[in-house]
Amino acid sequence: MKTNIIKKTVLLSLLAFAALAPVWAAKDTITFAAVGDIMIGLNWPEDRQGLPPEDGALTFESVREVLRGADITFGNLEGVFLDSGGVPKRCSNPNMCFNFRMPERYVKHFIDAGFNLLSIANNHIGDFGDPGRVSTMRVLREAGLGFAGLLNTAEYYVYEQDGIRYGFVAFAPNVGTVNFHDVPKARQLIAEVKAKSDIVIVSMHIGTESGENVSRITRRTETFASENRGNPYEFARVAIDAGADMVFGHGPHVPRAVDLYKGKFIAYSLGNFATNASIRITGKNGYAPIVKIRTDRQGNFIDGEIVSAIQRGEWGARRPFLDQTGACIKEIKRLTEQDIPEAGLVIDNDGRIRLR
Repeated sequence: MKTNIIKKTVLLSLLAFAALAPVWAAKDTITFAAVGDIMIGLNWPEDRQGLPPEDGALTFESVREVLRGADITFGNLEGVFLDSGGVPKRCSNPNMCFNFRMPERYVKHFIDAGFNLLSIANNHIGDFGDPGRVSTMRVLREAGLGFAGLLNTAEYYVYEQDGIRYGFVAFAPNVGTVNFHDVPKARQLIAEVKAKSDIVIVSMHIGTESGENVSRITRRTETFASENRGNPYEFARVAIDAGADMVFGHGPHVPRAVDLYKGKFIAYSLGNFATNASIRITGKNGYAPIVKIRTDRQGNFIDGEIVSAIQRGEWGARRPFLDQTGACIKEIKRLTEQDIPEAGLVIDNDGRIRLR
């Protein structure tokens, strides 16, 4: 009788432990990896050879282990997943009109590289109209990849991993996206997601572009082709004040400074990462930094690292390679010291980011 009571007590204890285990197993620190613009090859126009060797399988080969080495890995999906069809967008200036359409099967390369979250808030999610938007969302959902950035249909994403609830919100100034110009909406949305999450990640496709001369943070509104491209410095603060725990920027096609505001990390632009299309990758446009940061469970910055990578290769065969010269480290260090001297961050020559 006593033996049965002991066995029952042990069993109940084990069941109680199992119920509590997910709570106890929650991580004390979390590692995030973030990169900039990604499009893997082009399947439009059909008569142009824009698909990469090995059907894209080599795209992330050089950087795969770095990307996989984070709990959460983020990138900006610059284009749509659509095998055929759609309505290519038309532009008033054909010389500045780029339409990016990737084969749907290429989503497997993102999964293999360890991506968890992708922004679809940018100026290329509408390249093939609603068929491109719908197909992209379907492909990402079926693959189990988190995404956000489309007004009304995919404004945010919340999920749980290792006992921590993550929220993700993405902004851009383009038609159909969650628009950062609507500041009251942005504040409300971020606050709503924060109420459902432990850590909120915000993505912003923001700032001017075209050439190496757009690397600086001016703290003013930026324009490109007569379009208001926002004020990255100001919007990052709006996002953090509303509840964001980190802000990852992209859009200018070159790296920019990093920053710290209220203990929360900001990367103003992560540049190009894997732009296997007609995007220029000479000079700093080819820099492909991987920014890794470590936070506590409240999203407060602890430390980080810049991993230097550079895109190389001809049309259809471009991809990021690890760079032993540390070009990305030197560039982001220089820009941070020039543009945000009060950031409270130190970037060492080996890429380590630490509190001052």
